[in-house]
Amino acid sequence: MKKPLREQAVEYLQYLKEQGVTHVPSSGKKFAKPRPSVPPASRPAPASATPPAKPAAPSPKPSTIRHQPPTQSGPDTLASIAAEIAACELCPLAATRQHVVPGQGALQPDIMFIGEGPGADEDEQGLAFVGRAGQLLTKMIVAMGYTREQVFIGNIVKCRPPGNRVPTPVEMEGCIPYLKRQIAVIRPKLIVCLGATAARGLVNETMPIGKARGSWREFEGIPVMLTFHPAYLLRDPRQKAPCWADLKTVLARLGKEPPAKDA
Repeated sequence: MKKPLREQAVEYLQYLKEQGVTHVPSSGKKFAKPRPSVPPASRPAPASATPPAKPAAPSPKPSTIRHQPPTQSGPDTLASIAAEIAACELCPLAATRQHVVPGQGALQPDIMFIGEGPGADEDEQGLAFVGRAGQLLTKMIVAMGYTREQVFIGNIVKCRPPGNRVPTPVEMEGCIPYLKRQIAVIRPKLIVCLGATAARGLVNETMPIGKARGSWREFEGIPVMLTFHPAYLLRDPRQKAPCWADLKTVLARLGKEPPAKDA
């Protein structure tokens, strides 16, 4: 059952506090109190005839989502973007989520990992990659010589698609502007797209990930490596070796090698 909005807001503010955020900007927007409705029979007759009101403009179609400009007065921060994501209702996923999952990690890291979208565990905790696939991703990160706190981990969409289905184009369209703004703030040296959805959403890759993996793309001057999603590796462990080869290629691009294993 979806939690009350007030409870979601309190939990999300607690999450921001745990991330070290001490201030969340406000849009400053004020809302007028609704006027009490008056039954038609009791309304006074108008003194003079007035032209009929123009019909309201139709709501924009979901396929033409338009983001409003950032509401904070200063430049973007991860906290200000996360606050916008928490209030976002641009697509149907807002109606079924428990928590938004903006992503977490370091600023200016060597590597930013981008997956498809939150699963059940992520939706419950509000953190990216904390389920079984996230545990495998943690092992991959450690094998590369990093900790989770030294990289940034996020997703193409910030809310869980019901049943862990692939997000629709409309859902991706609503979230990707947030992701692009996050990348501009985070400024990673490299990006690793985990799976076909991440590759399609960030760099418009149309090839199957089995063919595209191991190859480089580019996003606004940042090198992007395409490889398998950890959830796929759990289903087919035979693909762990090719994925590890991709990650070693990432390290080589950074001028690094995997740390030696303990004897």
